[in-house]
Amino acid sequence: MKQRDLIYAVVALLAIWHLAALVVNRPILPAPLTVAQVFVSEMYKGDLVGHFLVSLWRVLAGVAISVGTAAPLGVMLGQSKRLSSIFSPLIYLLYPIPKVVFVPVVLLFLGIGDLPKIVIIFLILFFQILVLVRDQAASLRPELLMSVSSLGAGRRALFRYVYLPASLPAILTALRQSVGTAVAVLYIAELFATQRGLGYYIYLSGSTLFDYPAMYAGVMTMSLLGLGLYFTVDWLEKRLCKWQFVS
Repeated sequence: MKQRDLIYAVVALLAIWHLAALVVNRPILPAPLTVAQVFVSEMYKGDLVGHFLVSLWRVLAGVAISVGTAAPLGVMLGQSKRLSSIFSPLIYLLYPIPKVVFVPVVLLFLGIGDLPKIVIIFLILFFQILVLVRDQAASLRPELLMSVSSLGAGRRALFRYVYLPASLPAILTALRQSVGTAVAVLYIAELFATQRGLGYYIYLSGSTLFDYPAMYAGVMTMSLLGLGLYFTVDWLEKRLCKWQFVS
């Protein structure tokens, strides 16, 4: 996507938002300029930065744990038809289930704090990465593996120089597909048993304090969190998977 097209899209969204605020003409939908002023004020003088950092930490921790566990497991399942046949029925049953249904269960078992939020994000990303990496590893041509093995490469070398590079696009694709869902579910998780995070900030501002400009500033911050993570994945793909962009 060109930077110019992105700027045009942002301007169009702001224009639609401004027109909607004029039409509604109620406190529940403040104008973009009003929200922007509150956003800047809350970033410098309020608690918005602290809530943002807490949510960012939870998302990054969930991403790191899911990649660190799902990627090796996906490679193992892709390498071994026996393991794949054993675990595929379980994955087939669990993969389609919306992970948001596990939010109350996780909160009941793990209580308050960062851990349940991180676990929920982990559950969302884990199966996406596992399935895509498994399929990518299983689709590698046997002659490629045989040629590398004939040079004396063992299992560790195959993982490092063949399976891992081949699986990187699948890992990044899974992250790109799941990051929006992860941030959305994080908002739901942060409504319960916590006093930190953007979800808590948005709910407190809108439903308790009735400070609608602050609420929209929180929504804007959570949107920027999701966009930042999405564009970070795009940047990583261009850096780590350069062969995909060679024409």
